[in-house]
This record gives sequence, C-alpha cells and structure tokens, in this order.
Amino acid sequence: MGSATGGAAGAAQVLEVLGKHAGTLAVAESLTGGLLAAELTAVPGASRTFRGSVTAYATDLKRDILGVDGALLGERGAVDPEVARQMAAGVRRALGADWGVATTGVAGPDPQDEKPVGTVYVAVVGPDDRGKVTALRLNGDRADIRKESVRSAFVLLLGELSGNERAQDTEENGGN
Repeated sequence: MGSATGGAAGAAQVLEVLGKHAGTLAVAESLTGGLLAAELTAVPGASRTFRGSVTAYATDLKRDILGVDGALLGERGAVDPEVARQMAAGVRRALGADWGVATTGVAGPDPQDEKPVGTVYVAVVGPDDRGKVTALRLNGDRADIRKESVRSAFVLLLGELSGNERAQDTEENGGN
C-alpha cells in the first residue's frame, strides 16, 4: 500500500476516503495492541474522522466493554470470526462511529484457544450494521503477524468503503 508495512499509507487512504463522506471510524484491537490506532493517529488531521480505539487484550474486556457475547467467548474463545465481527460492531456502537474495525488473533509465540500462531480475524462493520470478516493465516514472527494484521485491516476497510462509495453513487445517480 505504499510503505514497507502498508500502515501509514493505508491509514492515510482510509482517512481520506472517510473524510470525503464525513464518515467516522473506531477500532477495537486485541493482538495488534494499539498498532492500528497508532497508524491512524500518525496521519495529520486524523481527528476529523478517527473517533478512538479500545485495546481489549483480555477476553473479559471484549465481553464487558465491547459487548461480545459471553457464551460465544466461552464456547469458541476470543480468536473467532464472530467474535471479531461483534468487536467491530461493539466499538462502533460504544464510540459512536459510522465504521468499526476489529482485530483478534494469535500473534505467538504460543497457540491460543487451540488456534495456531498466525490465525487472525479482521472485521469491519459499517453504518448498515452488517459486517465483513476476513480470516488470515499469517507467517512470520510476532511483529510480522501484527504488522500484516494492521495492513489487512486497512485493505478490508478500504474495500468496504469503496463498495459503500459505489452504492452511494448509484443511489444518487441511478434514478435520474
């Protein structure tokens, strides 16, 4: 996406697209531990669209702060596609944003919840409250997995923003 990690370039692009439609963004992070928020806030003017973040590293915070279903967490653990979707929906709701993004996964060095290192789920939930989740199987060390998770979150969000942008253009121009 432009830089070696894709972070700053991806963040700038996300914020630019959001800014065109006066959209706002909030992020919920687990394995990325604030890296997504750091990339976003590194972009000058981010405060126009970026509302904030919740780093919910502990499972109980995913439940208590982000509203992830406790039974789901108990049954499947924190590394799960539906957990990622609920995290994104929860941070969107909690921070009053149009878009919510979430990351959850296993950065290593050890497996978690019987999931191997490199198992990551990235989710985006938009204004229509529908979500999209991407499952990743990443290689590399802990730092590599976390960086690639951030890059993948920006790619997923940009894809959803582009789809939303096309839908708005069609809606605005279609009936005339």
